Amino acid sequence: MKATGIVRRIDELGRVVIPKEIRRTLRIKEGDPLEIFTDRDELMLKKYSPIATLERFSDATARSLHDLSGRLAAITDTDEVLFAFGEGKRDLDGKQLSEDMEKILKDRRSYTASLSEGGKILPLVNAPHGEITAQVIVPIVSGGDCLGSIVLLSKEEGDKMTSNDLNLARLTAEILANQFE
Repeated sequence: MKATGIVRRIDELGRVVIPKEIRRTLRIKEGDPLEIFTDRDELMLKKYSPIATLERFSDATARSLHDLSGRLAAITDTDEVLFAFGEGKRDLDGKQLSEDMEKILKDRRSYTASLSEGGKILPLVNAPHGEITAQVIVPIVSGGDCLGSIVLLSKEEGDKMTSNDLNLARLTAEILANQFE
C-alpha cells in the first residue's frame, strides 16, 4: 500500500472525501461503486467491478470465444482488460482501457471495423498490442449500466469481422449481462 500523506476527517454522517487528484489517478467518477475491505485496523476502498466477480465464468467465456471464433478474445470491465485468450493475450491482460474504448462503453454501442474495408481500428488499451486488422467491440449492459465489454480482435492481414463474429460477441455480452439481473 502506498502512503499519500493526505489526511481527511470523517464528518458527522460518516463521510470521507476522496481528494480529486486520487479520484483522477484511479479513474473514479461520481456514482462509481466502491467495495469496502477491512483488516484489523485498516480500511481499504477498491473500485467495484461486477464482471470481475464472475472470474472463473469470464475466464472460461474468453477461452470459449477464442475457440469458437479463432480470434483474440477479451472481456473488460469499464477500466481494464480482465480476461483475454488467444495470441497476444499477454499484451492485453490487466491493461487499462484507452479513451476510445471508454467512449464506446459510455455510448453503449457496438463497434466493428476492418482495415481491409477502410475502417478505423480503435486502440483497446493504452499500451501497444500488435497490429490489429479487424475488431468487434460489444458493451455489456445490465439494468441500464455498462459493466464492460466483449472484444474480438484479429491480426491477420486482410481479415474482416463477419456478422457471425458480431452476433457471437452480442450473445456473450447478453449472457454476461443476464448474470446481474
